[in-house]
Amino acid sequence: MPKKFFNKYLLEAGCDEAGRGCLAGPVFAAAVILPKDLRIKGLDDSKKIKEEDRNSLRKVIEKKAIAWAVASLNPKEIDEVNILNASFYAMHKAISKLKTTPELLLIDGNRFIPYKQIKHECIIKGDSKYNAIAAASILAKTYRDDYMKSLANKFPQYSWHTNKGYPTILHRQAIQNHGATIHHRNSFRLLPE
Repeated sequence: MPKKFFNKYLLEAGCDEAGRGCLAGPVFAAAVILPKDLRIKGLDDSKKIKEEDRNSLRKVIEKKAIAWAVASLNPKEIDEVNILNASFYAMHKAISKLKTTPELLLIDGNRFIPYKQIKHECIIKGDSKYNAIAAASILAKTYRDDYMKSLANKFPQYSWHTNKGYPTILHRQAIQNHGATIHHRNSFRLLPE
């Protein structure tokens, strides 16, 4: 069970991204400020939670958060700045959309590009350690999954409704057979050598 907060005196926003390891689709990021005393049943790292539970947690987070925002960078932008920077810039975009300005950013992972003058803490596996990061991981993941499912209707041959753009065998076979789309990341190795 993640902890409620990192610093009890500062207004903190948890930040996380989804879709870094995908071959197709945008990278999504979310920033979430939760009330310090809020306990959300079942809240955890989005990767440990079933899809239907993530979707119901998303509704609770959006209703109970002090502020939340989701943003993304598309494959063309990812190819221009590389996936690591794209993840940071997507987080920056999400933070900039928050209706309340946080005093501390809790970043999932070990690196971050500072945002304006706001202090930050990088926390490895932060999405399983702190509520706000876990909440951000759920928003980023559910928004990205929804986006990939909507794309899957236009590009059914790539099975994005199930693989969400990750490098599965079926996805790679489809790239082999049909080529890449405008939604694929050209800076990634789409097919093994």
